[in-house]
Amino acid sequence: MAEQSPLLVVTAHPGDFVWRAGGALAQAACRGQRAVIACLSFGERGESAAAWRAGKTLEEIKDVRRAEAETAAEILGGEVHFFDAGDYPLRETPELLTSLVELYREVQPGVVLTHAPEDPYNMDHPEAGRIARHARVLAQAPGVVGTGDVIGAPPVFCFEPHQPEVSGFVPDVLLDITEVWERKVAAMQAMGAQGHLVEYYTDLGKRRGVQAKRNSGPNLGLPVNTFAEAYHRVYPQVTSELS
Repeated sequence: MAEQSPLLVVTAHPGDFVWRAGGALAQAACRGQRAVIACLSFGERGESAAAWRAGKTLEEIKDVRRAEAETAAEILGGEVHFFDAGDYPLRETPELLTSLVELYREVQPGVVLTHAPEDPYNMDHPEAGRIARHARVLAQAPGVVGTGDVIGAPPVFCFEPHQPEVSGFVPDVLLDITEVWERKVAAMQAMGAQGHLVEYYTDLGKRRGVQAKRNSGPNLGLPVNTFAEAYHRVYPQVTSELS
């Protein structure tokens, strides 16, 4: 992650940035980087089943999900921007794309995190990732009209889908988040609408941590109880030295 450059996380729903990229967000904030979250919808239709069963209205559910996301973002040290683009299904619109391009140009991210291209369990996730990558390309183009300066070419990393085994997800980056793990746990616990996922993502953090230790060997000196997040890089890494 480029030193002191902003981190931008583009997610379909409020919980996504917590479960899948909460450690990266907390790390960036702890290092003094600006950590920005673009939340395209409130997950009001597809990820709020308990609220619907309780008889809450659409607007009440949006308010609950907004509050959860704001609390989680504060815990992680990030700032969250809501686009209220609707979910189930999330669709790209000219208005959404323009707003996201403008956010890219305002933030000038050094790194972008978003959804992987496949998720057979939730159509909003790959669509959000596609929109995020689409907006990144447009934000680079001087001929695309909009506020703010064009961006450079920030690397894009896809975070792990909920069920990677059936999503064709093969991680090639394991991010050690041990130092901020407790902060991620606190943020996960703030997501009351999906509280059943805390156990799953706690277990996943441990398993990815074990893999991080095994893949790094003694090189990084990772602690016994390492926690990690998994990512897949979209564009090639450009380097003058292999390491």
